[in-house]
Amino acid sequence: MNLPKIILSVLLISALLLAAAGCVEPDGTSICTVENQTDEAGEEQTELSSQEEYTISQVNAAIDLIEEKGETAFPDFRENNSTWFHDDFYIFVWKTNGIRVVYPPDTSGEGQDMNDLEDFNGKSIGSVFIETALSEDGKGWVDYYWPKPGETEPSLKHTFIKNTSIGNEKYLVGSGFYVDDYVYSENINEMQHFTRFGNVSLGNLLHPATTDMDLGVNYSIAHVIIKPGGSIESHLMKNPEAHYVLAGEGILYIENVSFELSEGQIVLIPANAKQSTVNTGDTDLEFLAIDQPAWAEENEEVLE
Repeated sequence: MNLPKIILSVLLISALLLAAAGCVEPDGTSICTVENQTDEAGEEQTELSSQEEYTISQVNAAIDLIEEKGETAFPDFRENNSTWFHDDFYIFVWKTNGIRVVYPPDTSGEGQDMNDLEDFNGKSIGSVFIETALSEDGKGWVDYYWPKPGETEPSLKHTFIKNTSIGNEKYLVGSGFYVDDYVYSENINEMQHFTRFGNVSLGNLLHPATTDMDLGVNYSIAHVIIKPGGSIESHLMKNPEAHYVLAGEGILYIENVSFELSEGQIVLIPANAKQSTVNTGDTDLEFLAIDQPAWAEENEEVLE
C-alpha cells in the first residue's frame, strides 16, 4: 500500500466533496488558546500555531523569572494549578550537564542525570535537549513520542527548549504539548473495526462524531474491508459518497451499471443512487468510503 498516494488521494477526494457541500467552520476553545486567533500581521492562526506561541511565551516568561530571582524561582514552577503548572502543562528546568532540577509532575525525579533519556521509540531526547540549548541559536523545538499522563501508549509531543544562565551555570528551560490535542491523527492499522452485513469490517478513520475534538469538518472517512466472497447489500446514501480502493478487486454496482474495482481506483457515487459491492477476488477488498456530509444513519437506506 502506497501511503503517500493514499494520503494525496484522500485529500483530493475530500476537496471534491467539500466543493459540493462545504464544511463546518471550527469555533472550539482550549485552556490556553482560542481557535482562529490572529497574529501580529492579522493572519488567522490555527490552534496548533497558537499553542506553539503560548508555549514559547511561557518558556520566555519563565526565563525572565529565573534571570530575576535565580534558583529561588524554581518553587514557583512546582506550584500546581498555577500559570506554570496546570493539567498536563508544566515548565521543566535542567542544567546543561544533564541534571534535572525542576520537574513538577514528579519532583522525586529532580536531581537525576537525564543525558541518557530516550523516548518511546529510542530517540535520545536527553542529548537532543542539551544540544538544542547549546546550539548557536540557543533554542528550538524537539519532537518525540511520550505517553500522556495516565496512559501507556505514546503520543507525539512537541517541546520548546531555550537556554538561560544563573551566574556561570547554564540551564535549559522547556515546555511542551501533545500534538494530537490540536491535530487529529489515526492509524488505519491500529483503529477499531466493527462488523456490518455479516462479513464486512468497517472502521471510522475520521468522523466528527467519534472524537471529542472539534475537527472543523463535516465529512467522514471509513476504512472498509470485504472478505473474499463477501458483499455489501444494496443500499443508498442521501449524500454523495466516494470510494477509493486500497487493495483487492471487486465490483461496485451503481443502479444497473457495474464498475470493476482495483487498487488505486476512485469512484464517486451520486447521492440517492442505489449501490452494492461484491468482493470477486481471493484477498480482502479494502477501500476508503468518504461521505459529505459525515455518514449518519438517517442518510442511509438499506434496500430489499
